[in-house]
Amino acid sequence: MGVVLTRGWGAVGDGALSTLPSDRPRPEPGPLLREQDLLGPVDVVAPALLGCWVVTDRPEGRVALRLTEVEAYSGEGRDPASHAHRGPTPRAEIMFGPPGRLYVYFSYGMHWCANVVVGPEGRGSAVLLRAGEIVVGEELAHARRPAARTARELARGPARLTQALAIGPDDKGAELLVPGSDVRLHRGTPPTSVSVGPRVGISQAAELPWRFWEAGAPSVSAFRAGGKGRVGRSPGRTAGQDGAP
Repeated sequence: MGVVLTRGWGAVGDGALSTLPSDRPRPEPGPLLREQDLLGPVDVVAPALLGCWVVTDRPEGRVALRLTEVEAYSGEGRDPASHAHRGPTPRAEIMFGPPGRLYVYFSYGMHWCANVVVGPEGRGSAVLLRAGEIVVGEELAHARRPAARTARELARGPARLTQALAIGPDDKGAELLVPGSDVRLHRGTPPTSVSVGPRVGISQAAELPWRFWEAGAPSVSAFRAGGKGRVGRSPGRTAGQDGAP
């Protein structure tokens, strides 16, 4: 479900993207994103992050993925699915800035989700990292995700993505735009076509077309509509930023 934008979507920043040479033993990411790259409206910044690299350096090695699917969440009063909808609560305070930090939360007591804080301070916006393709460290990612039968399944969905990258609670607040950070956000090659549609597993503000993905990318997760709740949840509690993993 979604609309394909065949002309593609502009990349963040000035469009000067690094070309990844094919003759190098290990691909290297482009330059780090800058804070000003993330200051636009969340539904504009989110699709511009497609193609960017998320890189984690851990004692056991590096894993990097190229983002193929994201979702936008806003704290400006029109998105009740967002954790920031009720203001800077203890859980969601980090979403209010500054931009370029990592918002990590535990979803349904089962898995971790990772978000990039975007927009000016005080806006309460973040982009959920839903899926990506591993471009560096596939063997290490598979060791963390032994259930994955194919490479496309390594980071296909927000829970799998954080597992492959070894992102967890200690990374909450990580500075993604700092060279020495263990988790970083780099420029990459943007997709030629971007699809747009409703967010996954969302039962509030379901009409907002704030899920963006690279058209045809095999690592993109399957769409699941919200509205029916989940096992073990009360009928009155609806899915929001904790959408389907």
